Parts: sequence; structure tokens; C-alpha cells
Amino acid sequence: MDYRKRLFTHRKLYDHTGTETLFVKAAKCNVAFHRKHCSEYAVILADRRFRFKQMKTIDDLYKIPVLPTLYFKSHRIHSIPEKKMLIKATSSGTKGKKSHIGFDAKGLFYGAFMVLRTASFHKLFSLKPVNYILLGYKPDKNNHTVISKTAFGATFFAPAIRRTYALKPSPEGYQLDLLGLKKALLRYSRQPVPVRLIGFPSYLYFFLTELKKAGLQLHLPKSSMVLLGGGWKQFYTEKVEKDVLYALIEEVLGIKEYNVKEFFGAVEHPIIYCDCKNHHFHVPVYSRVIIRDVNTLLPVENGKVGLVNFLTPMVESMPLTSVMTDDLGILHDGKECGCGLTAPYFEILGRVGVTDIKTCAAGAAELLGGAQS
Repeated sequence: MDYRKRLFTHRKLYDHTGTETLFVKAAKCNVAFHRKHCSEYAVILADRRFRFKQMKTIDDLYKIPVLPTLYFKSHRIHSIPEKKMLIKATSSGTKGKKSHIGFDAKGLFYGAFMVLRTASFHKLFSLKPVNYILLGYKPDKNNHTVISKTAFGATFFAPAIRRTYALKPSPEGYQLDLLGLKKALLRYSRQPVPVRLIGFPSYLYFFLTELKKAGLQLHLPKSSMVLLGGGWKQFYTEKVEKDVLYALIEEVLGIKEYNVKEFFGAVEHPIIYCDCKNHHFHVPVYSRVIIRDVNTLLPVENGKVGLVNFLTPMVESMPLTSVMTDDLGILHDGKECGCGLTAPYFEILGRVGVTDIKTCAAGAAELLGGAQS
């Protein structure tokens, strides 16, 4: 029985109750596959004294040994030959500290179901052509980061007329084309087609602040949207509350809050999370989230702060079944949201504080600072 297929083709995106048994079975099969095909993972399971008979209910998921995301930045660990990985991507670390992730064919196929279901549920698809402003990296053969791939992928939710990028490759590295970005946005604002802005909330905030200082107040065409992703990274100390950012978006671009969507994801956990109308990240059926005590690593009850542990049986290419980030977060009961979804939702509070970690915003931060000086 292909439990992974059944899970990823499940029709109800946030049906946790109806998929608990299915998720446990899919997770067990996924762990078993990796134990058989990845000797390093088999050693980890043995060292943690993992036994499949321990896995009976959804509450037993925490017993699957976790692999910290930092582990993937220093280890190449996989369950199929790398030459059989159809797509490879990296995190955006610097100084060589990057996670190298690859995807098997079936994993990508099931991931496509996930994207289609998620985008459809959150009404991201449109047949109306769109002009795109991407506050990130223009695709380049030397750039294998997940963030550049996912941002480009998001431009297929609606047919693209033009794509304008903030960061463009050059012999000296990526360069911020702030002037070109402003000109493109002004040009798009005069055309009778929607505009979609895609990128980090921090980049968008800084860009809109500059536009506001210049006295620009646009009214982008109806159905224009903002798609945010990637968090604030090392700009965390400059982070503004969501209502402040959404108010600025409406003031400068004329885009209402209901047309602002935010995504969350991690290269080591290939599940996409899209916020609800109350801007919370509810957990879809393809994954489960556990918050662990920072000292004991045991699960804490909902509403308590701890390390964020993501689980999914999506891929067989690498043992990504249970990964733990260096983020602190909280898991809430779904009913607390008020949007109507009953699936739990998580909140990311920030990094634990590993000082030598550099993120995908690091290089762009230097470019942004240089452009504004």
C-alpha cells in the first residue's frame, strides 16, 4: 500500500482528524525506506534505539529521531543515488554552510499535488495575465538556492507577462537594481493588468519605505497581490508587526490586506505553508508539527514555546522525515484562530541564537545597504 500517495492525494487540505492513521503509516513506511537505503540513518535509528512497534498513534511521532537542520549543512546524507535526484537545491547559507537537498521523482510528483491543492484552496490561481515584481534573485545557472526556485515557481500561479527582479547576476555577484525596480513598478501601475509582488517581507518593507519617502502612492490594478515568504532573517530586530506592513502595502500600493499572502518553508522540510485569512500558518495534512522543550527535547503542550520540529513522509531521496530547526515557536489549537480551520497552526518567534549562521538575506542585505548609502 502506497500510504504516501494516499496522503498527498487526500482531498481535504487541513483534515488532520481524517488523516491521523494514514500519516502514521506513511511516516513509518518512510522511516523504514530510509533505514534500508541509508546506512548513516540506520546507525542514527539504532543509536536512538528506535523501534517501529513504538509507533502506534499520532502521539508517538515524537519518537522518530530528529535530524537538526544544522546537520544537513555539514553532512551529505541520502537514500537514493544523487544522480537519480531530479531536482537539487541548496539553502542560502554562506561560508560553505549550506544544506544540499535532492528530490526523488515520486516525491516531486506528490509535491505537485500539494502545491496545486494549496494554491487552489488559498485562491492563488488566476487565468488573468500578471506583471511580476520579484524582490529577490533572478534565476541563474550558478544559483541553486531553494528561495530563488520557489519565487520563480510562484510566477506560474498566473500567466506572466513580465518578470522584474530586484537582484540581478553580474560578474561581481548579484547587484540590486533599485532604480529599475521603481521604474518597472510605475510602468506596471499604468497598465490594466494585475501586479504581483513576491519576496521577503523585510525587502518589501524597505522597498515600500523608500517609495513612501519619494512621495509615491500607487493604486495598482484590481486583483493585484503580494506574496511574501522567507521571514525577516537577520533583519529580525527591524521587524514590524504584520498590521503595520499590511497598512503600508495598502498606503503605497493600494493592495488590500485580503490580497496579501504569506508563505513559510524550509529547504530541509519541503512542505509549503500558506497563511489563512487571519495570517496564521495552519498545518496541512502533508505534515505535522511538534514543539520540543529546549532542554529535554520532549514535546510540550500547545501554547508553550520550544524548538520547532517538522515531520513529513514526502521524499524518499533523503531522510527528511523528522527535522528540527533552530527556530523557537509555538503550536496553537486551530480553534484559537477564528478563521474556521480546525488544524493547528504554528508561530515562529525567532532563531535560538546561533551566532555564526548566515541566511539567504545576508548577501542581499549588503547590497541593499550599499544601494541606500
